[in-house]
Amino acid sequence: MSLLSHCGVQELQNSGIHDITKDEVSTGTTIIAAIYDGGVIIGADSRTTTGAYIANRVTDKLTKVCDNIYCCRSGSAADTQAITDIVAYYMDLTSVQMGEPPLVRAAANVFKNLIYENRHQLTAGVIVAGWDSRFGGQVYSINVSGTIVQQNISIGGSGSSYLYGFMDSQYKDGMSQQECENLVLNAISLAIKRDGSSGGVVRMGVINHTGSIQRKLVLGDQLPKFYDNIYEEKPQISSGGDATMV
Repeated sequence: MSLLSHCGVQELQNSGIHDITKDEVSTGTTIIAAIYDGGVIIGADSRTTTGAYIANRVTDKLTKVCDNIYCCRSGSAADTQAITDIVAYYMDLTSVQMGEPPLVRAAANVFKNLIYENRHQLTAGVIVAGWDSRFGGQVYSINVSGTIVQQNISIGGSGSSYLYGFMDSQYKDGMSQQECENLVLNAISLAIKRDGSSGGVVRMGVINHTGSIQRKLVLGDQLPKFYDNIYEEKPQISSGGDATMV
């Protein structure tokens, strides 16, 4: 009898019960990139899941493409890592040939081409963000089908479903670096509270004219809990006997 059979794996497979060991490792996640007045802020949670099982609590989903360009990864962990490695190779080659840092839109288009041409084999959604001397801070969202959209702010992953209204109401053009950092941190904290596939710590990065990233880390027990301070409306009895809200 094999060790797997001894542990009951064979019986589990024959019974028709779902086996989580066969699930794809996925970065079910919350990723955000936003432009501020002077650069871009990127952020992500750190939970990696295999179905319902948490495979890694401290994954780094902010992946370097080159010094001035980073991507936020969502979807299959293996697929996004492989694509990012290929794009990083092309950007290094471009930097040597041109004698200057590559453009953010060039990296985004390479991501788009790879994802589109392999859309039936890959599960990869990325947000490409960075700063270059020609166009400044930029954010490009590329979904699993290879569609690319340039935006001032982009959210992705399973946790983004809980954030559309929050981001629409809170983000504005021309935000300062501190305002944008607080917005990204609050948004990811909110998604972690609501989304079971998001969790762990919050990793953020600031990319600007310096040509490099400033990394920041917020531990899980230090995340803001602004969403718990909800104003509770209490009924007040008026002179007429009807309940009114204050």
